[in-house]
Amino acid sequence: MRTSTPPAPDAGAPPRTNAEWRSVLAPYSRASVPHAALDVLTSIVPYVALFVAMYLSLEVSYLLTLALAIPASGFLLRTYIVFHDTTHGSFLPWRWANHLLGVVAGLIVYTPYTSWRSDHAYHHATAGDLDRRGGGDVETMTVDEYLAAGRGRRAVYRLFRNPLVMFTLGPVVALVIQPRFVGRDKPARIKRSVHATNVTLALLIAGLCVLMGPVSFLLVQLPMVFLAGGAGVFLFYVQHQFEDVYWESGDRWSYADAALQGSSYLKLPKLLQYFSGNIGLHHVHHLNARIPNYRLQQAHDEVDVFHDVPVLTVWQGVRATRLKLWCRERQRLVTWAEVRPLLRAQADGAA
Repeated sequence: MRTSTPPAPDAGAPPRTNAEWRSVLAPYSRASVPHAALDVLTSIVPYVALFVAMYLSLEVSYLLTLALAIPASGFLLRTYIVFHDTTHGSFLPWRWANHLLGVVAGLIVYTPYTSWRSDHAYHHATAGDLDRRGGGDVETMTVDEYLAAGRGRRAVYRLFRNPLVMFTLGPVVALVIQPRFVGRDKPARIKRSVHATNVTLALLIAGLCVLMGPVSFLLVQLPMVFLAGGAGVFLFYVQHQFEDVYWESGDRWSYADAALQGSSYLKLPKLLQYFSGNIGLHHVHHLNARIPNYRLQQAHDEVDVFHDVPVLTVWQGVRATRLKLWCRERQRLVTWAEVRPLLRAQADGAA
């Protein structure tokens, strides 16, 4: 069984409400203009510069272009973190500034600001809740649901959870295709966000294709979509997909426990942590999304409660891709190999 949420530092009893947690973490949730400016100078600015350099390098060698795509993808990933923080209103002190920068950064990462902000807020409000799956998280079926599903549904789920599909087609779907659509039941402001972003992107891409040529644009842009997108999909996956991840139902679900036990601390090498904008400190981010990326490490280091959370290395994160289904009985994610005996038993019973 999981232990209860550990107490905050210098407190006689653990915080029990979101308001109490916000109070504990308030010193770290103050936006800083100098830190934000430095983030922009080390994300959007070098990405744009390298984009231009990649285009110019096409005249020299496409191998050079691909080599430049590696750091460019890192800065594109950092740009996505800037965008991410603006949607939480945590990056800059002013709401209008977060909105303006978020819209601009959203165009760079092909994502509508208002629509993504709404979906991501739902993800934070429901992460780890078995009764509210499907809102901005990686689709996860329970063992019982999988056994009860038809063959077609199982095949689609297995295909989706295949790492080769998830980390190759996944970035294209997540970054380029999926954000272009909006549900009919969404509010008008969400629809406007998607449609306005789509029109603006179409004009920007058309302009770049005129300046660069459509083939040159694709030769520059596609490698970064796959590299930065693949890294982003991997980070998003392992943040809530590891063996002893937290999932609960109904009244047993706790926002704090979902953050501290259902969000991993992906311990990355310093260079990878830099390019991923500290998002591996996901337990801190989920406990208080108002903490900007440039204060996550400080909060983790100084708040004792963060020292007793699930820690993953990069290799453990890679191995976590073997996990496919949530088992209610074992209270953990399980592999296909662990489910096969149940599938055989089901087949024998139906024979």
